Amino acid sequence: MKEFKRVFQPHLKDILDSEYFLKSKWKQEVFPNNNPIILELGCGKGEYTIEMAKKFPGYNFIGVDIKGARIWKGAKIMNEEGITNAAFLRTRIEFIANFFGENEVDEIWLTFPDPQLKKRRWKKRLCAPEFLRMYQKFLKDNGIIHLKTDSEVLYNYTIQLAEENHLKIITNTNDLYNSGLKDEILGIQTFYEKQFVNEGKEIYYLKFSLPSDREILEPGEVG
Repeated sequence: MKEFKRVFQPHLKDILDSEYFLKSKWKQEVFPNNNPIILELGCGKGEYTIEMAKKFPGYNFIGVDIKGARIWKGAKIMNEEGITNAAFLRTRIEFIANFFGENEVDEIWLTFPDPQLKKRRWKKRLCAPEFLRMYQKFLKDNGIIHLKTDSEVLYNYTIQLAEENHLKIITNTNDLYNSGLKDEILGIQTFYEKQFVNEGKEIYYLKFSLPSDREILEPGEVG
């Protein structure tokens, strides 16, 4: 992947010792344009990142994942097809705030993240309060977060979290493909989503906004 354009694989030392060189500079240095930036966190093979970039040339898309073997497939397609409004970043999501400056990102997609079903791992969910507070550092005020999942548990948890923290829920459904909501972007399917749909599993979708100044607490902790 070192030979691919717009694929960034920083060493942990470079992240922790100093400010990442692209922080607040993605539009100037990587794309370059002034179009909105949309992140896909836990992008896997990059299917969503690549397809969104193809369908919406007026936006910039960055797929983020820690596993290079996964990112490689999307990065290869991006370079072979000359897709210039996409990029990939290899890092742990726990460090994501080190890469983007205040108000630099417009939207975040969480496509089939690990639901972390064991209670001791709830804080690892990419929609958990700890992560939402992290996103607030670089997501524009009332920026949009999309969750697409096959996990009813994760879906219900995120709805409860949003409701109790008074976050505006814009759209939600517990059966995307029978809801009438499927459109050009929600119809994009990852490798795993295709398997889930073929198995007859319901796909859950939630879209909500995140104010930059809202204190985010765990469900049940909100006073």
